[in-house]
Amino acid sequence: MARNEQLIRQHKVMQLLEASRYGRTLEELRDELVKDLGLTNLHQRTVRRDIEALHASGLDIQSETLERGKVYKLGRVERGLHRISLSATELIALSIGRDLLLPLIGTQYWQGIESFWTKVQEEVPEGVWEHYEKYRKSLHVVGTGSKSYAKHEGMLRTIHRGIGEHRVLEVEYAPVGQVPKKRCVEPYGLAFYQNNIYLVAAAQEITDPHERMRHWKLDRFSRVTALDQWFKPDPSIDLREDLSRSMGIFSGDEPVSVEIRLTQRASTWVAEEPWHPDQTLVLESEGSAILTVPVSHPRELMPKLLALGADAEVISPDAFRTAVAEVVEKMAQSYR
Repeated sequence: MARNEQLIRQHKVMQLLEASRYGRTLEELRDELVKDLGLTNLHQRTVRRDIEALHASGLDIQSETLERGKVYKLGRVERGLHRISLSATELIALSIGRDLLLPLIGTQYWQGIESFWTKVQEEVPEGVWEHYEKYRKSLHVVGTGSKSYAKHEGMLRTIHRGIGEHRVLEVEYAPVGQVPKKRCVEPYGLAFYQNNIYLVAAAQEITDPHERMRHWKLDRFSRVTALDQWFKPDPSIDLREDLSRSMGIFSGDEPVSVEIRLTQRASTWVAEEPWHPDQTLVLESEGSAILTVPVSHPRELMPKLLALGADAEVISPDAFRTAVAEVVEKMAQSYR
């Protein structure tokens, strides 16, 4: 546990020094660490040892005495070691990725993205930048949504602390249509899915190992607190595997294979824009096709099925077919 806390603290020290043009005193670094990491106390000697450890690992950390005291900052050599050299093609790829992450504006992730983008602008040759700007005007990224997670910045800091330290989090979480409830969760990681951030965490009150992992949408949190309780991560949990099993972000239920009959034009659309890496699309003699895709919950399918309308029909399993039929019937009643 101490080792994790030390690494998190030292990484934060490095970030603070990178962001400071004129350096920071031990007291300033200590105060920022206490604020950003949610610590109750921290001695300046600990901060000094962190700086010494970073310097020993290769960072060029220099010190000088100013009117406000002894300050520490990254030396010129450190910046020189990491000069940025990019082609116009690489700039274009980087800028597209930046546009796709716009919902992260206001979070610590976006701060890092913008800091790096500023360095790129300062370092690349003027000719390369001019070529990039001309080409970029012909390529646009749309459909990323207008949401922002700026107001969740404090929660994200606490969540990161819980993930890094294997610390239990107490959260106030309100599922759609319900009042907020306090839950204790064991955080494993974060997922960014269709412009939304989800916390991947185990619910403490659930004992079944196959049912404990949940994906909690960050928008539905009203409060997050790091408790003085720790958990031992389950070594069998693979987040990449957990997140890739189904076509959506639902969790808790084991994915099942759902068969959907598609008309010829619908099968063309699904072939162009696959719903899942493991889907299969088998053409039938009359031009239609059978799509088989892993799904954890009928609600994962609903937006895509409704978009296809009568060009898609769920064949099996019966529970999914019934769920879709009920939604269609309610919609029909609303339009009568």
